[in-house]
Amino acid sequence: MTELLHAAVSPPNLLPTTLLVFVLLYWLTVILGLLDFKTLDLHTHHDFGLPHDAHVAPDSSGMGVSWLNNALAFFNLGRVPLMVFLSFVALPLWVGSILLNYYLGNTSLLLGLLLLVPLFIGSLLLAKVLTLPFVHLFAALERNHDSGAQPLGKVCTVLLPTTHERLGQASVRLLNGAPLVLNVRAASATTELRKGESALVIDYDTARRCYLIEPYETT
Repeated sequence: MTELLHAAVSPPNLLPTTLLVFVLLYWLTVILGLLDFKTLDLHTHHDFGLPHDAHVAPDSSGMGVSWLNNALAFFNLGRVPLMVFLSFVALPLWVGSILLNYYLGNTSLLLGLLLLVPLFIGSLLLAKVLTLPFVHLFAALERNHDSGAQPLGKVCTVLLPTTHERLGQASVRLLNGAPLVLNVRAASATTELRKGESALVIDYDTARRCYLIEPYETT
């Protein structure tokens, strides 16, 4: 284990180790409820500053956006969250870097960076394959979201405390009796909702991908 730790922080492996640590810390904050797992998500076309009905002139700028959208779509980005994809990139990149530099006996940062180029390309392609099942999973989740499981106007129970700035979670019981867990924020900047309190789902914040709730007093 000590040898592995030394290898992980050695100059040729420092960059992939940093990326892996970043991914692990991100998922830790998600598990603790501090961040939504789609916080750093990427989307195609209109999310690059173009409205749905905008006309893009056939110049180099438009071609650049089109090329970027095609590249993102090829790697399933936009169909799976960015951090899910990046997780499948970081781990094989780190393992490949550790093993390759070990068997080559390399301790040079420059050579390590050069070796990262083919390793990174290989990790991208591997991540594309590994995320294919998640494409269908998230597509199904989106269909379920759009097909009538709409919590707007329903009373929910707060599971994780939330404010206008801090993301929390709440549970809504649907007509079929199934509970639905939502990412939520307080609609008012001065409101704080604690665990176990009842609230009313009043709106959906598209930009931050969460529902807005306000306190609901039962009599």
